[in-house]
Amino acid sequence: MKTLSLSLILVLSFLLSNAQENTLAGFEIQNNKQLRFVRDMGVGWNLGNTLDSKGKDETAWANPKATKELVNVIKEKGFNTLRVPVTWQYHIGAGPHYQIESAWLNRVEEVVNYGLDNKMYVIINIHHDEEWVIATYKECERVKQQLSKVWTQIAEHFKNYPDKLIFETLNEVRLKDTPEEWNGGSAESRDCLNQFHQVCVDAIRATGNRNKQRYLMISPYAASSIPNALNDFYLPDDKNLIVSIHNYYPWKLCLEKTRKNWGTEKDKMELDKEFDRLVAKYLSKGIPVVMGEWGTMNNENTQDRIRHAEYYSAACLKRGICPIWWDNGYPHEFAIIDRKNNEWLFPEIADAIIQSQIIFSTTK
Repeated sequence: MKTLSLSLILVLSFLLSNAQENTLAGFEIQNNKQLRFVRDMGVGWNLGNTLDSKGKDETAWANPKATKELVNVIKEKGFNTLRVPVTWQYHIGAGPHYQIESAWLNRVEEVVNYGLDNKMYVIINIHHDEEWVIATYKECERVKQQLSKVWTQIAEHFKNYPDKLIFETLNEVRLKDTPEEWNGGSAESRDCLNQFHQVCVDAIRATGNRNKQRYLMISPYAASSIPNALNDFYLPDDKNLIVSIHNYYPWKLCLEKTRKNWGTEKDKMELDKEFDRLVAKYLSKGIPVVMGEWGTMNNENTQDRIRHAEYYSAACLKRGICPIWWDNGYPHEFAIIDRKNNEWLFPEIADAIIQSQIIFSTTK
């Protein structure tokens, strides 16, 4: 077992001592197989800006090609889940069949196998496909037809794969370049997104074999946890669904870089409130949650980022949420590993995340 930092021990002691077992914010967290599945996912890492790049090649956004050696290093550090965002729009033919290029599907499979060979949970999705996944009534029927065709092909390709392969139907579907883009959207866009998810689930389940029971991740508008995004978000009628949320909180620290410091009792209380809303809405009802993206940008504030990572990861795990760090590759500002040489840029941040997992894996 890795040596735990004193600060992390204090964080975890605080989290464990301030709630009764399986009870948070006055809500009892259920203990069904779906929640246990997500708890077993531990903590995760995103292979961002690679297979999801906008272009024909996975190196279009300046990251090297993904390698087995990179994934080995991620696993060796202690990450148990690998999220592989995938953009398909540059590899899909015209309608009505929307045929996926076999070479691209095979490359996605190759990267999936990097994770599965390491006994990791692996997530693939439809990621930066905003040019055709448009959540308006004008485009809704056309999008549903294409989603059905695309997910049928993906699911058919992987239908015999083990349960540790998870499908995430969509990423951050939103009204791009509008005032509603990051504010929860419109009633129309949220309704369209609910329809999109239903079509995706139906297409995947129809391929049979392991896909009949495969776990599927479903996200609200923009994968946001703000109230108006969640209030109009309806899960399809299916037992093996996981709610997928992206939460960069606090925004000014994580994304805007207008704040450097983090770690006061008020900071921790506000972060707990963010997570407890998810407990109340989903976990207390037996619906699992994955934090598909989170993290802090490098702002020459490493110690504050470590404190944030310690508390964020531990707070997620305490609630049974799998936190998956968003890494978009060096020199981009969420990177914690240099993919060109597979050396850790911020090993202390990675260790803070992993050490939380070590503690909570012993308290299941």
